[in-house]
Amino acid sequence: MDDLLEQLRAGLPAEALITDPDVTASYANDMASFCDAGTPAVVVLPRTVEQVQHVMRTATALRVPVVPQGARTGLSGAANASDGCIVLSLVKMDRILEISPVDRIAVVEPGVINAVLSRAVNEHGLYYPPDPSSWETCTIGGNIGTASGGLCCVKYGVTAEYVLGLDIVLADGRLLTTGRRTAKGVAGYDLTRLFVGSEGSLGIVVKAVLALKPQPPQQLVLAAEFPSAAAACDAVCRIMERGHTPSLLELMDRTTVRAVNAMAGMGLPETTEALLLCAFDTPDPSADLAAVGELCTAAGATEVVPAEDAAESEMLLQARRMSLTALETIKSATMIDDVCVPRSKLGAMLDGTAAVAEKFGLTIGVCAHAGDGNTHPVVCFDHTDADESRRARESFDEIMALGLELGGTITGEHGVGVLKKEWLARELGDVGIEMQRGIKAAFDPLGLLNPGKLF
Repeated sequence: MDDLLEQLRAGLPAEALITDPDVTASYANDMASFCDAGTPAVVVLPRTVEQVQHVMRTATALRVPVVPQGARTGLSGAANASDGCIVLSLVKMDRILEISPVDRIAVVEPGVINAVLSRAVNEHGLYYPPDPSSWETCTIGGNIGTASGGLCCVKYGVTAEYVLGLDIVLADGRLLTTGRRTAKGVAGYDLTRLFVGSEGSLGIVVKAVLALKPQPPQQLVLAAEFPSAAAACDAVCRIMERGHTPSLLELMDRTTVRAVNAMAGMGLPETTEALLLCAFDTPDPSADLAAVGELCTAAGATEVVPAEDAAESEMLLQARRMSLTALETIKSATMIDDVCVPRSKLGAMLDGTAAVAEKFGLTIGVCAHAGDGNTHPVVCFDHTDADESRRARESFDEIMALGLELGGTITGEHGVGVLKKEWLARELGDVGIEMQRGIKAAFDPLGLLNPGKLF
């Protein structure tokens, strides 16, 4: 420990090192439940690429594991510390280095907050689409590490589709530049895409070149009430089958709607079994919403209400963004699943989740990026009750098994981390895991980067 601190201090300012155990303990874990976390030896908050390189050279020389972190808003334990590790928090590297309206790119450091970047590019008439529900606090580096999604993915896609290039500090301290600043480029293997979603297990992101879009018109939102989740999912299928391209297509079940109302008094309709939110940012969103409203009615909607203006639309979006936070108020703890299935199987996924909730006697609220088939079943439980905690974990696993049976994946945007290691192996199979471990060994032969995550 003394040798580690001495070598770190040789290349870092004093304010970049945190050794107080009461403070370092606060960096031990992200927001996931049922994920073990160790005790870090030290927390480092670098401000420059050279400081990150020094940390990695020191870690390699002394064979000390390194756990990269952003804002720790993750939900899979991917940012959890291991015993004796260096926690490398990138939150102080928070500069927007460049915004180019001509090239439609932004160049940023990893600690830039998603919402800060979004607002900055808006001033140039540009748009950075990925918008996780935690966008006011989560960082671009963390979004890249877990390949985050968001509410707008149904039209604009996920983080991976906006990362053009990266600067990466490798395990031994070397600096690797991947990708490009150009609109096109296919030179060599796509190492950039490899790092997106790698959860800090292959290298440390210290700079990112991000693609931007022209800022779209203000979107308008429609809210549709349904007597069942199955009817709402039928509406989703009808909307997508007819070729509509909404900027947002989100679902909140009855439990979620009531939780949001209880927490924030949003006035959402508590009689509904499923509330579908659909938005368009087209030049004439009213016409698009009218067409979707007819499809919702044909699918069995009991009420279809288009927002009158941008303010009402924003209120509905805020209600959706509050969903996970609101569900956390039901019990003392939650487990947030992240199962993505083909859109055609969305109804079966929600019906199956309801059956799991009944089987285990638990409250499980579901909010979903319905247009993507990406569901977030939230298991609410009392963490002080051992039996209820056991049932929560078992129900979580059954929901993931259901997702795989329906042809889906165990994670659409939250990542694997510690929470889903076993399930990653089931999804990828033996050969898939062997290949992924080979890639890990090529970039990190000593196994120092975020050990114990993924597989």
